Amino acid sequence: MIKDLGLGYEKIDACPNNCMLYWGEFLKKDKCHVCGTSRWKKTKDRGNVVSDQGTDTCKKGVPAKVMRYFPLIPRLKRIYMSSSTAEDMRWHDTERLGEDDKKILRHPSDGLAWKAFDERHSDFALDPRSVRLGLASDGFNPYRLMNTTYSTWPVMLIPYNLPPWLCMKPSSFILSTLIPGKSGPGNDIDVYLQPLVHELKLLWTGVEAFDAFAGEKFNLRAALLWTINDFPGYAMLSGLSTKGYNACPICLDSTPSDRFGSKICYCSYRKWLPADHPYRCQGDKFCEKFGTNEWGKAPSRPSGTDILRQQEKVKHVYGKSKAPPKKRQRGHDDDDDVQDESDFGTKRSIFFDLVYWEHNLLRHNLDVMHIEKNVSENILGTLLSMDKSRDSRNDREALEAWRIKSHLWLSTNPNGGECMPPASYSMSTEEKERFLNVLQKIKVPDGYGSNLSSCVNMKQRKLINLKSHDNHVLMQDILPVALRASKATKVIDLLARLSSFFKKLCSTTIDPDDLDGVSAFIFHNHGSFVDSLSGGG
Repeated sequence: MIKDLGLGYEKIDACPNNCMLYWGEFLKKDKCHVCGTSRWKKTKDRGNVVSDQGTDTCKKGVPAKVMRYFPLIPRLKRIYMSSSTAEDMRWHDTERLGEDDKKILRHPSDGLAWKAFDERHSDFALDPRSVRLGLASDGFNPYRLMNTTYSTWPVMLIPYNLPPWLCMKPSSFILSTLIPGKSGPGNDIDVYLQPLVHELKLLWTGVEAFDAFAGEKFNLRAALLWTINDFPGYAMLSGLSTKGYNACPICLDSTPSDRFGSKICYCSYRKWLPADHPYRCQGDKFCEKFGTNEWGKAPSRPSGTDILRQQEKVKHVYGKSKAPPKKRQRGHDDDDDVQDESDFGTKRSIFFDLVYWEHNLLRHNLDVMHIEKNVSENILGTLLSMDKSRDSRNDREALEAWRIKSHLWLSTNPNGGECMPPASYSMSTEEKERFLNVLQKIKVPDGYGSNLSSCVNMKQRKLINLKSHDNHVLMQDILPVALRASKATKVIDLLARLSSFFKKLCSTTIDPDDLDGVSAFIFHNHGSFVDSLSGGG
């Protein structure tokens, strides 16, 4: 029935090693042109001999891997075939804000990225029906209850022309691609984005559509403004490295980093402070190796052109069957400008095939819910000494190796055993029980959050099975209340300010003037935390 409405999908065969799609010029191929793997599943004949289906005598074999692609153009056309939704698609232009409220951020159209795009592409912005899209993707396991390892990656599109109370509703999302697999596509996700990018190229010049609200045909255009993802997804879609020593997408290969025990520590964050800020010359208080003072300047954000210029030098072969690179001597004819993947990023992002992408002011966004979840897990893990604690024996040894925070170094107790001196955030057994007791007995309005009492394990004094929304509610509202009720730590005020920061960041309206103080707010909180550490337990 959905297919009859023009909302069907296409099955596109893929190489099981993520090397290529059997699509376009490769539609009739039977083997991967990269790794040589057969397109078809292997079967056993009656003689128990393994053979490939789909040879010259059997063209209709069972594909080894199939992705689903949901064409974008017919779905955008369907939006304008309804007079009510066609009218809503003009909201960003006709009913967005009054003159007195133009500086308030309520919708992506209020941001600098949207305005810069309109200024550069005035012909696109001339028609308010031109669609601005965002792209989001993440993996999930549909067979988790069956204890089966699997990773399905849906690629979703969000039409931002709609008003804020509609554009972020699930009913407004557009499912574009469904990528199956026992593991995620990783950097090979670009292989599966080829059909979508092809349609986005067509939509940049425009296709004919009917506007039911205006009662006329028009040239329907669309553009991808940015992506939204967690930090690993950032690397997959941007082609930049987000792990290891060069994990910062702003500093890139100049990322200041060092080994801190078993982890990598990213330092020199004080360079974003004003030149006369007192924290710059208080290296002994900050977690910088040997207490170094900071007088450097903050790096400038690289433009899309800068990133494209560097990524075009990166050698990348799609697919998971690649042999590990072998060291070789440089030949006489080798190009000095050609880099391996490890030198800068991982690949050239497929989105640079879009003519406007390199000039977009904001190409990739980080999902605040993932960040909030990670921060919450690390805080709770450290306070309750759970698995994700950031205060372990190895961390204390790393402090000693860096010659900082001497009052937190490992010491020897009177019995000759090793002990960890308590820090300002350390909680006793009684304090942990009072803290968890608050979470176990707290009552929240219906629909506000899940039953937190089911996540409290009083016997082991820990929290279990917390979902992303549970961490969201804990971080913004419940954590400061529970800490004050339990009188559990000396850093209650700091965590309350951090909670307020996330609450302000996730509010439905934001004044840009308030955002000017966000960086100072974060550094002030970090400095307060460092001061609390310097005070010992």
